[in-house]
Amino acid sequence: MHYYSTRSAAAAVSAAEAITRGIAPDGGLFVPAGELPLFPYETYRGAAYPALAAALLKPFFPEFSGEALSAWTQQAYGPDRFGSLQAAPVHTLAEGLHLLELWHGPTCAFKDMALQLMPYLLAGSMQARGDEAEVVILVATSGDTGKAALEGFADVPGTRIVVFFPEEGVSEVQKQQMVTQEGSNVAVVAVRGNFDDTQTGVKQIFAGPRVNRTLAERGFRFSSANSINWGRLVPQVVYYFSTYLQLLENQALAPGEPVNFVVPTGNFGNILAGYYARQLGLPVGKLICASNQNHILTDFIHSGSYDCNRAFYRTLSPSMDILISSNLERLLFELTGHDPERLRAWMEALQTRGRYQVDAETKKAVQETFWAGFADDEETTRTIARVFAEHAYLVDTHTAVGLAVYGQYLQETGDRALGVVISTASPFKFNVSVAGALLGEEITRQHSEFALLNLLAAHTGQEIPRGLRDLENRPVLHRRVIEKTEMEQTVLELLE
Repeated sequence: MHYYSTRSAAAAVSAAEAITRGIAPDGGLFVPAGELPLFPYETYRGAAYPALAAALLKPFFPEFSGEALSAWTQQAYGPDRFGSLQAAPVHTLAEGLHLLELWHGPTCAFKDMALQLMPYLLAGSMQARGDEAEVVILVATSGDTGKAALEGFADVPGTRIVVFFPEEGVSEVQKQQMVTQEGSNVAVVAVRGNFDDTQTGVKQIFAGPRVNRTLAERGFRFSSANSINWGRLVPQVVYYFSTYLQLLENQALAPGEPVNFVVPTGNFGNILAGYYARQLGLPVGKLICASNQNHILTDFIHSGSYDCNRAFYRTLSPSMDILISSNLERLLFELTGHDPERLRAWMEALQTRGRYQVDAETKKAVQETFWAGFADDEETTRTIARVFAEHAYLVDTHTAVGLAVYGQYLQETGDRALGVVISTASPFKFNVSVAGALLGEEITRQHSEFALLNLLAAHTGQEIPRGLRDLENRPVLHRRVIEKTEMEQTVLELLE
């Protein structure tokens, strides 16, 4: 399988080159060239998650042997990192409604599902290409990607990693996870701005000829651990198949029965992985896109107009506080029949005018597979309280958004197909908001975010995840705060 850019559809490259580059030279995103093969998922009923991952990923990475992929997936998804051989368990909340728990990894968020494997894919890609340059991983994060990437790449030979996060746009727990990160090859930098500022800055660094030329002279090359990198996105396809196989094993559905997936998403990578699972033959019904008050994706799916000229809100679900959803470019490329001219025109309009409008045919194609809704902070808080009261089950803010939007979907459509809501983070990772929903704002204000971890555990009887215990006592190792205009210069300084 080869890959080409969404903006040129020419000069196909190998999987190894797509992974090491991260983003195409013309600013587009790498996608598979040609049709995707159907995956015989039913033959993997009962398989452990690492074995399923190795089998599904093999066609996407022909440069790697099956033995290598099996070894890497065992290391990435083994019990020492995820607690069991089923790295992504399914929890039944009610009849016909299930939650896919993607937060059992070392950083308690779904980004672990890809970023525990990605360092192996990147190192293998460098070796396959005979590339001896030191790889610099640049990451823009709204909270979860940063820590997961740092955890995955810390002290990996031949790599350095620089993570940028919005100074006021992440929770204290997320911030403390990042700024206490150990590793001789890691740097963490706060940016005065929002996530879109950091993501735009990273994209500009990737495309900047001066910084790329300077780093090449020093023996470095850039790559990305964000979901703009195909090596980060495709491992996320695995857990859609894993979910379906678990439901088959539990006799919750019949073979071939479609499943609706509800995905809280901001950058569109998580839900796009579900689209690719559908293309690989998984019986996916609707992909329900759940947004918070920054509901640009909801508006786009309903109208076909993507418009960034709007207010930006900091919400209780900060990992979705995004106005520029990079992976939507990949979906549009697929739905236009791989038409780079339309993609270039839309992306140029987005850059110059802050908006674009897709044609009627593309809008219809989007709506055939996707449905969208959003939940504001008030509805998110009510959902957390309701789910705990009714089911004694604790959800984080992002999962609550998904559950709220699924309720909207059922009310509007009456579709009673089996539903799976993707649970993207441990509730303890966003404990201020969760505690506020259960205990009230007055009690919550009386405690620090770290004290609330213990208070929430005591109130609910649930255990604090290993990755969050004693977090406040870890030494802060990264204190740099910069303006968004200083990102490129900061990278050069860090790599001197």
